[in-house]
Amino acid sequence: MKTLLTNARLIDPEAQSETPGWLLIENGVICETGTKEPGEQVDETIDCNGHCLAPGIVDIGVKVCEPGERHKESYRSAGLAAAAGGVTTMVTRPDTLPAIDTPEALEFVRRRANEAAPVNVLPMAALTKGRKGREMAEIGFLMDAGAVAFTDCDSVIANPKVFSRALTYAKSLGALVIAHVQDPILSDGAAATSGKFASLRGLSGVSPMAERMGLDRDLALLEMTGARYHADQITTSRALPALERAKKNGLNITAGTSIHHLTLNELDVADYRTFFKVKPPLRSEDDRLAVVEAVASGLIDTISSMHTPQDEESKRLPFEEAASGAVALETFLPAALRLVHADQLTLPQLFRAISLNPARRLNLASGRLSSGAPADLVLFDPNKPFVLDRTTLKSKSKNTPFDGQRMQGKVTATYVGGERVYG
Repeated sequence: MKTLLTNARLIDPEAQSETPGWLLIENGVICETGTKEPGEQVDETIDCNGHCLAPGIVDIGVKVCEPGERHKESYRSAGLAAAAGGVTTMVTRPDTLPAIDTPEALEFVRRRANEAAPVNVLPMAALTKGRKGREMAEIGFLMDAGAVAFTDCDSVIANPKVFSRALTYAKSLGALVIAHVQDPILSDGAAATSGKFASLRGLSGVSPMAERMGLDRDLALLEMTGARYHADQITTSRALPALERAKKNGLNITAGTSIHHLTLNELDVADYRTFFKVKPPLRSEDDRLAVVEAVASGLIDTISSMHTPQDEESKRLPFEEAASGAVALETFLPAALRLVHADQLTLPQLFRAISLNPARRLNLASGRLSSGAPADLVLFDPNKPFVLDRTTLKSKSKNTPFDGQRMQGKVTATYVGGERVYG
């Protein structure tokens, strides 16, 4: 089966180019791309109408609430939301009830995902048992069962001896460790970033230095162990110099940030709107701009949705008591396109951060438009305007900060292994 996608704007994050052309899919992989019409016969031709064709999004850090909280999000609903948002690979978090910390739990996740989700699902596993930071999980067995990375998510391992042992063991197996860089004592109970705004609103705050201190500690342990390491969310300007030094010193480190910290700031919380309560809390506008610049320069490698479903009962509470997190699988791309429309990122730079770099860090073949890569693709109109209505989202939970906002950019079609799963 040969499928030809013609009349497209090819967004190539490897070549950092944006060119008109066509793409040929054969047997689920990209066969060829070009600008002049191909001469060979094909089984199906699809006119892209001048829309953008890019590698599908590889989203590290998606929470799917199976097992334990299926009423918030299932693999079926998350998979449909991902397909609608152009996400072709979800890398799922282990912060479920119970945590994904045994090969048996991981096998359940893989089986459920393969049955229910129309997109690729790659599970991460907990780094310590129960994500409690006391005893290392069975990293070797979990890797054999299919874990692509190890993380305790926002449960920071406070004991440096436990964390260093886990990093040393992960290094011996070539495993990737993903860490949440916050000092756990300073950030405990915080609902906002400390400063004048938090004080005026009477909200308990955490200093941006908590992120810098958390990163500094991890970098020291990384220098000691030499492990493969990824910081899940860098959100403050204070952490960027340390990250830059670590990369220049040759440490095996990459870093990401979330789409909410790139497109929102602390002032969005003004009316105690709990849909804007995320972890870490939204930062100042200066921090937001510094992090956007770090993504543009390549200092921050990846952008993720940090999709965290919460039900109405968890969010309809006083701000400090409400649960943190927001759904973002469907809003990821249109929110990210705000940065493109503001001339802060180009489309190739954006897809380097949301497709190519995440795939490279996980040693995946996807995230590129080169010959032989899987035909995991997103076709989208970057200029299509719409007003977001959260009730239309395919996620079971509707806790999005973008409800009612004007956005630009609609997914036209999503392909996984050459098969259309949306559009």
